[in-house]
Amino acid sequence: MSAVDPDTELVSRAREGDERAMERLYRRHSDVIYAYALRVTAHADAAEDVVQETFVRAFRGLPSFEGRSTFRTWLFSIAMNRARTALKRGANRREAPLSDRVAAPEAPPDGGWVRRQLTDALASLPEGYREVVVLHDVLELEHQEIAELRKCSVGTSKSQLHKARARLRTLLAPAMGGQDA
Repeated sequence: MSAVDPDTELVSRAREGDERAMERLYRRHSDVIYAYALRVTAHADAAEDVVQETFVRAFRGLPSFEGRSTFRTWLFSIAMNRARTALKRGANRREAPLSDRVAAPEAPPDGGWVRRQLTDALASLPEGYREVVVLHDVLELEHQEIAELRKCSVGTSKSQLHKARARLRTLLAPAMGGQDA
């Protein structure tokens, strides 16, 4: 195993069919998987589907989990594949994007307008850029873990994050009155 995995005991028990262990693994990781899926797909229904499919596949696949990465990293790799599949099968046509369903306030005292602009800009990024921004800047994963998840080098992860942030600044500049975002 490449890192100390806080889920080792739970994974071992879940492999043996312990439903409590499965429930604890779900509770421990479902919110962050949902947050990732929501930001990547920009659709609540699609994000919920991604979470459900991720955990079904993970629990069915526990016997094949070899522990070469942490359980969290392995789970994220499943979630990434499920999110990509959701995007390919047109999940974005099932409902309006989150930003279209949330009315923009006239004044942004609660940050709603800014959040909408950021959601739209993030959704317009190419898939790889969007993934690395969400994984690093939103979910606070380190580049090493992102590289492992995306099967790329740490340098590629850093480069894509840099390019994604530059693109976001360009996309958000008009919304911010032409200032650098």
